[in-house]
Amino acid sequence: MNFRKGRSREEPEINLIPFIDVLLVIVIFLMVTTTYSKFTALQVTLPTADAQKALEQPFEINIAVDAQGRYAVNNSRIAARDAQGLAEQMQASLKASGKSDPVVIINADALATHQTVINVLEAARIAGFPKVTFAAQSSAGK
Repeated sequence: MNFRKGRSREEPEINLIPFIDVLLVIVIFLMVTTTYSKFTALQVTLPTADAQKALEQPFEINIAVDAQGRYAVNNSRIAARDAQGLAEQMQASLKASGKSDPVVIINADALATHQTVINVLEAARIAGFPKVTFAAQSSAGK
């Protein structure tokens, strides 16, 4: 029913100008905030160096950790499961060799728990061996 005779009905219109203004502000905000995020941490070019092999090999203490958490010092199994016992075995291995300033090499199984590897690091600290490294397989053979 049209009670207003003679007068045409006006269609409602949506004013898009404020909507466009808000969208432009959002686009500008996104452009400003994303210009600072760079992923250069993944694109690292390392320097190269030529080094001669060491004339004297340092004494190495090889610590093996298997998936069950058992330890071996220089290919001989030990009963110790804690850091203190492992440190004593490492010092005994150093005394038996008669050398000083060893390098501790950790050969941990891929399925070994994190705690067993931390125990080796703690044992090296207790024994006073500052040089610790990890052994790993090369992925080129896979």
